[in-house]
Amino acid sequence: MKPVRNYKCKDVELLLSAATIIDSAIAKKDFLQSKRSTWKDPFFEDFRNEIDKAIQDHLGQDNAKGLRNATQAVLANQSAALKDLAEVKVQIEEDFKNEPIQKTEILNTLGFTAFHSKTKNKDQEALISLLYQFKTNLTPQLQDTITAKGTAQDLLDKVISHADQLKDTNIIQEGKKGTRKELTDDGIIALNNIYDKVISIAKISAKFFKEQPAIQEQFSFSKVKNNLNNTMPKPNPES
Repeated sequence: MKPVRNYKCKDVELLLSAATIIDSAIAKKDFLQSKRSTWKDPFFEDFRNEIDKAIQDHLGQDNAKGLRNATQAVLANQSAALKDLAEVKVQIEEDFKNEPIQKTEILNTLGFTAFHSKTKNKDQEALISLLYQFKTNLTPQLQDTITAKGTAQDLLDKVISHADQLKDTNIIQEGKKGTRKELTDDGIIALNNIYDKVISIAKISAKFFKEQPAIQEQFSFSKVKNNLNNTMPKPNPES
């Protein structure tokens, strides 16, 4: 009987998420090892090597490296775009707070009303949709209206540039995903073992950091996976 995956995500998402969690564990290993003697060196390093080998065996060495680099590029662009969008939004809200009808119209026109709340959950489809609506609808007249109130033109230009940058890096990353290998039965068993092991490490570690929620999130498999998961339909800039 063909083995069944224990995890409800793509193989590549499992491996990248597991690697990210173990990287966090290695960074905090002094504390973690003080809580569990069985995690003494080289426990985390050995497991990290096991994950790296699985990536090489089941994704292909070159593809895995490219995928990891492309994923990091997407996340870096996403972070910068969210920061710049937040700066634009707060200035519009404050500059036009005494003109609520115009404020609402501007936020609707630029895509904030429809998409901004979803971008807080790192929904990249929503982020790219917001960026393209912003880019398409920011007419010279609207730019003048916004900048006249104090928002810098350079900031608006940066937001526009993020639309193409994020689209381009996402396409690269999606292409890397498309070249991954199909798993054999042995591969599924190996990845099930990695999943089971990383989940145990993550759950125990998260409990150890229960009073430090920012660190605790680094050991949430679902949160880590969602941060790395960039699979989505490609936006149509003309729509």
